[in-house]
Amino acid sequence: MDLEVRWSPEATEDLEAIAEYIGRDSEYYARAVVSKMLSVSRNIVEFPHIGRAVPEIGDENIRERFVYSYRLIYRIEPKSILIVAVIHGKRLLENVSDRFEEST
Repeated sequence: MDLEVRWSPEATEDLEAIAEYIGRDSEYYARAVVSKMLSVSRNIVEFPHIGRAVPEIGDENIRERFVYSYRLIYRIEPKSILIVAVIHGKRLLENVSDRFEEST
């Protein structure tokens, strides 16, 4: 499967906000979290179904990988993997549910 990873603008903003938040206390850990997120996102193309289906959504093409205490949520598309959101595990998914529309 020759898929490419794409990041939605909202997911990019999520990652930047996470890095900024963590960076207030530790630039080192902020870089480590971002690096791990990017690494996990790049590896999804090899095994897109390795992440679990997001229970709140119930769509087999919307999956997630856990990175530290964050949920890296992505949608499997015919020619790509779209990173849709990066949210803290305790945050309600309802707050970002509009991102899962097929129009992206």
